[in-house]
Amino acid sequence: MSHDPENLVSFEQTRPTSQLPGSTMKSELVEQASEIVTDPLVLINLVSQRVRQLNSGRSPLIPTVPSMGAADIALTEIIEGKIKLVHKPMAI
Repeated sequence: MSHDPENLVSFEQTRPTSQLPGSTMKSELVEQASEIVTDPLVLINLVSQRVRQLNSGRSPLIPTVPSMGAADIALTEIIEGKIKLVHKPMAI
């Protein structure tokens, strides 16, 4: 079976660029934050939104160290109560 090069798709994933260095989020932070924001989908969305803010230049609300990634910062901010989930009433 011959493959036409025009039909091949690369599966390489590009790594998103971040102004904040660090590794992937630490599981202990995820566990602690999930005790505060108990719905996993809401936690994911909250962390994702905060990571976008941090990567676009917003300042962390906590003291950081170089090894902390943006997700670690977002999770720690949630754990320390610096970021809270606000429920907005749904418009009818």
